Amino acid sequence: MYTQCPECLSVFSLGAQALVQAHGYVMCGHCGAGFDSLATLSEQLPPEPFQELPVNDQALVPPRIELVVYRPQPPAPEPAVVVAEPATPAAEDFSQLVFTPRFAKSARQRKPARAERKRRPRHDTTTPRRWPWTLVCGTLALALGLQLAWIGRDGLIRDPLVGGWLRGACNAFDCRLPLVAAPQQLRLLASNVESHPNAAQALMISLSLRNEAAFAQPWPVVVVTLEDAQGHRLTMRRLLPTDYLDDPAVLDRGLAPGATTALLLEVQDPGDQAVAYEFGFE
Repeated sequence: MYTQCPECLSVFSLGAQALVQAHGYVMCGHCGAGFDSLATLSEQLPPEPFQELPVNDQALVPPRIELVVYRPQPPAPEPAVVVAEPATPAAEDFSQLVFTPRFAKSARQRKPARAERKRRPRHDTTTPRRWPWTLVCGTLALALGLQLAWIGRDGLIRDPLVGGWLRGACNAFDCRLPLVAAPQQLRLLASNVESHPNAAQALMISLSLRNEAAFAQPWPVVVVTLEDAQGHRLTMRRLLPTDYLDDPAVLDRGLAPGATTALLLEVQDPGDQAVAYEFGFE
């Protein structure tokens, strides 16, 4: 999503985490002014060139949302406790009881026990085996760990220690890690802006770029901002990798760690008022 500073008209890209931290109130990274980002919040940028993003209408009635993705189930009612009334003891009749001497009763119980010990096998096969459950639980725990690692693979690859282990393992098993974007580790070495030799009202921009990350990352989105002498922005253009690269194999390999490359960009000439140029990477 995009929003625009009302003071310097800079357009910024922001996500949901930045919106919820201060209920949409943000600080401009260019001029330092504070403003409500929800006023000009937009999912898509209008066609260039444009000056100001349209301001969203303030609704008097909050919008009603209908699409339900999850609703917790109500708690189950507690079972009723039934208290049984104590029964009135009946009169006991001991006239039919037969009393057996203690020595005769113990002898009669010991004989079947000895016979049972003789018939019982040496290895009791009725003991439950626990190793299948241990194996299943271990396999499930390993699968869960791999799944969590795959979800957070970008952070693991960026980590100097874990990323180094992963790259060493991939080199040993001849595999390839996915490309992870780290635009803050891209360094602009040199830039040059001149009139396009083959097209009227166009500029040709050449950039020298180096990947200072320890891992390969995808080709960046180049943000070109042209300003006048007073620092007012005249135009801004976001160039995707497919705008300045035509080789699918080069796009698939990405920018190797420590590699230096030259980018050639073509943008529309805003006129003689453009005297300052600013380049960014996303």
